[in-house]
Amino acid sequence: MNSSALLCLMVVLAQLWPCSPSMQNSRAQDTVQSFAAVRRSKRDWLWEPFFVTEEQISPHPVYIGQLKSDLDKQDGNLEYILTGEGAGSLFFINEYNGKIYVRQKLDREKKPFYTLRAHAINKSTKLPVEPESEFIIKVRDVNDNEPQFLDGPYVATVPEMSPEGTSVTQVTATDADDPSYGNSARLLYSLVQGQPYFSVEPKTGVIRMASQIDRETKEQYLVIIQAKDMVGQPGAFSATATVTINLSDINDNPPKFQQRLYYMSVSEEAPVGTTVGKVFAEDSDIGDNAAMDYFIEEDSSDVFYIITDNETQEGIVLLKKRVDYESKRRYSIQVKAVNKYIDERFLKEGPFEDTTIVKINVEDADEPPVFTSENYMMEIVEGATSGSLVGVISARDPDDADSPVRYSIVHSMHLKRLFSINEHNGTIITTEPLDREIASWHNLTVTATETRNPEKISEANVYVQVLDVNDNAPEFPKYYETFVCENAVSGQQIQSISAVDQDAPAEGHRFYFSLAQEDANSSHFIVKDNQDNTAGIFTGKSGFRREEQFFFYLPILIQDNGTPPLTSTNTLTVTLCDCDTEVNTFYCRYGAFMYSLGLSTEALVAVLACILIFLVFFLAIVTIRRQQQQKPPFSEKMEEFRENIVSYDDEGGGEADTEAFDISALRTRTVMRTHRPRKKVASEIQSLYRQSLQVGPDSAIFRQFISEKLQEANTDPSVPPYDSLQTYAFEGTGSLAGSLSSLGSNTSDTDQSYDYLADWGPRFKWLAGMYSSQRTVGD
Repeated sequence: MNSSALLCLMVVLAQLWPCSPSMQNSRAQDTVQSFAAVRRSKRDWLWEPFFVTEEQISPHPVYIGQLKSDLDKQDGNLEYILTGEGAGSLFFINEYNGKIYVRQKLDREKKPFYTLRAHAINKSTKLPVEPESEFIIKVRDVNDNEPQFLDGPYVATVPEMSPEGTSVTQVTATDADDPSYGNSARLLYSLVQGQPYFSVEPKTGVIRMASQIDRETKEQYLVIIQAKDMVGQPGAFSATATVTINLSDINDNPPKFQQRLYYMSVSEEAPVGTTVGKVFAEDSDIGDNAAMDYFIEEDSSDVFYIITDNETQEGIVLLKKRVDYESKRRYSIQVKAVNKYIDERFLKEGPFEDTTIVKINVEDADEPPVFTSENYMMEIVEGATSGSLVGVISARDPDDADSPVRYSIVHSMHLKRLFSINEHNGTIITTEPLDREIASWHNLTVTATETRNPEKISEANVYVQVLDVNDNAPEFPKYYETFVCENAVSGQQIQSISAVDQDAPAEGHRFYFSLAQEDANSSHFIVKDNQDNTAGIFTGKSGFRREEQFFFYLPILIQDNGTPPLTSTNTLTVTLCDCDTEVNTFYCRYGAFMYSLGLSTEALVAVLACILIFLVFFLAIVTIRRQQQQKPPFSEKMEEFRENIVSYDDEGGGEADTEAFDISALRTRTVMRTHRPRKKVASEIQSLYRQSLQVGPDSAIFRQFISEKLQEANTDPSVPPYDSLQTYAFEGTGSLAGSLSSLGSNTSDTDQSYDYLADWGPRFKWLAGMYSSQRTVGD
């Protein structure tokens, strides 16, 4: 194919699809490039792309272009063949002239190009006259897709009062058309709804603030954005998106009271902390921007205070001090509400606070009496006579009625016994003398009651201190045990003494010690005052004799420093001891006791020896009794039968086994008892049982039992040849059944009669039925 033919082909293709000037320029350039390519390789099948417009619909195949070899003489000797993508289905070629056609509508968005191969062969020889060449058919785009907003729905938030031009958000639309060809995918954004508050950039889709907006006016806006392709030219496709824009709050509004004057009231009986009323300042802002604090101004009395309820943003006025209707009946306070968080950008618009006036009226109430003091301190000297004045209390009715008051003492019958109060004037007196040593303080609870309204009662505490007088003499703090040896020397200290006093002088205790006048001239002992509330007892001579005097009784005089001073005589007992180097207090104490009984030392030793012997004898008796208690049971029975019990571990073979053991082994004693016939067990049991029901230990059967045992002991050759003590156990009237033992029974069951078993009660009913003669044959 020569270059002139190729150029002709491209010109023909250009004429088939008229287009805009820009497209014509583009195609002209493509034609020139193809021509140049052919010129570079004249004999190569290197083809520039063919173009076909998508979405083109025709009842007949649409011609695309023509392939032609320069060896084609137009004599029908050459055949053109097309292979590759869509060959034969979408595309086909006229085998005689090389013209290519498209049969179906193509969609560029599904497949933008197709790669095919061209062949030219000689019909006669079936040999190629040109080498196989590959070429491309491009699907040229048309505007057949609408723009789409794939990221919707859009929601954005911007602070209220944002300045003009503030970026809010960006919306983006997409177009499936070819962005590199024509204007099919070139989009243009515009604002359909949202003026005059918002604007949109046409090329980028960025939404911006067009003016300042107040959230308190409207806090949400719906903005509609439109996107058009073909740069908005007529016939372009378009799509819209809705953007929800919320305005976030800023603190641009101060709090405002809806009332410029509030009226409240409080009873004079209300306790501290009572809620008087509430105030409220509205703030158009929300959240923390609406948070506020309340303050009270110009309240010099400091009677009320206010707190903020963080949930409702209300100011709660509370009572800080008790109010009195008679003292002040009306209060006026000024309350201020101030934002907690202030935006400095809006300070120029004014202070973010507001004030209001609150007027509070005090309501009158019937109040209980009021004491002149909550606590009264009174004093009285101990020992004061009954009716002595302790003190006076006073209370009054604070109301205008000024009701009379009646006084009384409550809460303690003991205190009522010691004190009384005049119910009209509040005078407290004693009803009996008080003793400070028993109780130095008395706590009284006194009430004042309105005469006209007994329900109105007040209480006051009265503390009565009992003042001390010197009415208790000093004495020894304990009993002193004092000992002195016979060989003591003169001037030897044998005891240190002190004193106690129940009184409590203001300057403290001071005691003076001395011997009583009647013993002051005695030369046996000396009292030395140490000037520190103690004294020492010293011997006044050397050598003492117990034979002359065993005890010494020293009268000690103790004087206190009270006003007037009191003196007491306390006796100190000194015991004389027989000792070498040191005093054995135990020996001295009990030696003195025995001496007081008139016993000598030898007698004391004899008494102790007797006590020791008695203890030894007592322990021996206890030991013997314990051994007797450990004696094996049934000892009397074992003595009675005089038989040995032999234990075997051999297990027999039952009743048929007659060689299990030799019965003679049980009779190994060399001396055997003489056999004495026994009474019939049955008759003996019957007679003894019937007799024992009416007799006691002193009856004839008991004497018979002893006689038999005594005869057995006298005739038994195995007993020792001297007198011995025999012990027997007599059961008396024991069980109703008596003994059921078969030992000693020398009769068979057929020889005995068991009819007496029927008399033994319900427990032996079954046994009587088995052995009594009255049982039936069926039994």
